[in-house]
Amino acid sequence: MPLSPALTAALADIDTVFNGFASPGETGCERCFGPAETAFLRTPYTRVPGELVSRFVFKDPTHFEDYAAVLRRLLPQTARAMAEGGLDGIGWGAHGLSRTDWRSWPTDQAAAIEAFLHAWWQDALTTPESPYGIQDVFETCATIARSVTPFLDGWAQGPVADAHLAHCADHWLYYLVSDSSPFTWWYDDTEDTGVADLCAWLAGPGSARLRTHGHPDLAARAELLALPYDERWAHPYWTSPSATN
Repeated sequence: MPLSPALTAALADIDTVFNGFASPGETGCERCFGPAETAFLRTPYTRVPGELVSRFVFKDPTHFEDYAAVLRRLLPQTARAMAEGGLDGIGWGAHGLSRTDWRSWPTDQAAAIEAFLHAWWQDALTTPESPYGIQDVFETCATIARSVTPFLDGWAQGPVADAHLAHCADHWLYYLVSDSSPFTWWYDDTEDTGVADLCAWLAGPGSARLRTHGHPDLAARAELLALPYDERWAHPYWTSPSATN
C-alpha cells in the first residue's frame, strides 16, 4: 500500500537532514560485529544491508563508542524500513532512538525525527493491515518520544482508526485493570507517567469514543480505570457486565 503524502515528505526530510552522516571513530563490539560490518558505520553514503541495520538499531548502546552518531548514520535507512515494514525488531525490543537523547540534537534533526514519528503513526492508523501490529507502532512511537500524549491526542477519526483503537484498548486493558504496564520495552523513568496518561485518556476520551463506535464492553472496562484499585474490582461490572454497559 502506498505511503501517505505526509509520511513520504517526512522520509524525504530525514534523507536530507541525515544525508552523509557517519561515526568516523566507531569500533563497535568485536564480539557482536565483524570488522566489515562496523566499517559501514564509519563510511557515509554507503547502503547498509537491511539485516545489519536492524541489528545495529536494536543493540544495546553500550556496544558502541558513539551510539548517537551510529543512529544518525543509520536514520535514513532506519526510518524508511520502519515505514515500509522492513525493520526486524519492531514489536520485540527497545528502538535505539528510545535510548538516546535525540531531542538534544540540532533543531533540524530533532524536528525531522518528531515529524517522522507523527507521520508514521498517522499512516499506520489509516492502514487496515499495518506491516507491524498497531500497538507495536504505538509503543515504538511513545517510547521514542517518551510520551503517549501526542499519539493519543492525534488518534485519527474513521473506521480503520476506530478498529485500531478497539484492538489497542483490548490489549491495553488486559494489563491496566490490574495496574500493570502494557508496555513491554519502555525501560526509562518516564514509563510510569506514560501508563498514568494512557489510563486517564482511556477512562475519558477513549471510553467515550469506544462507546460511540459500538464497543460498550471495552468502554465500560476503560471507565473502570478512573476508580481506585479496590473499587475497580468491586464494581458491578464484573458480575453483571451487560447491566453496566
